[in-house]
Amino acid sequence: MSQINTVYFRAFSEYTVGEKKLANSVQAKKRARQNEKRRQHNASLRSMVRTYLKKVDAAIATGDHGAAQEAYNASVPVIDRMADKGIIHKNKAARHKSRLNTQVKALSK
Repeated sequence: MSQINTVYFRAFSEYTVGEKKLANSVQAKKRARQNEKRRQHNASLRSMVRTYLKKVDAAIATGDHGAAQEAYNASVPVIDRMADKGIIHKNKAARHKSRLNTQVKALSK
């Protein structure tokens, strides 16, 4: 390593999160803590969306229109809320709702 890279590496290697090397300034440490906390929270919210989608898919798979409609109605506000928060893209939310609604409606026929 060149001397510049060595100095840079030493300056930014004192604070780590997992395997990542981060800056050792107070601001950078705080920012790293905030980012990790937000990452975990967002991952939890994305997981919740996936769980609701799986519940609707499971209800559709049973062939029961009433159960599928209830599961769909429960999932729509969650999907919309996550789209508003930016956890998932608004077009992805719309795509999920549209496809699920089409499948639920097909059960009624």
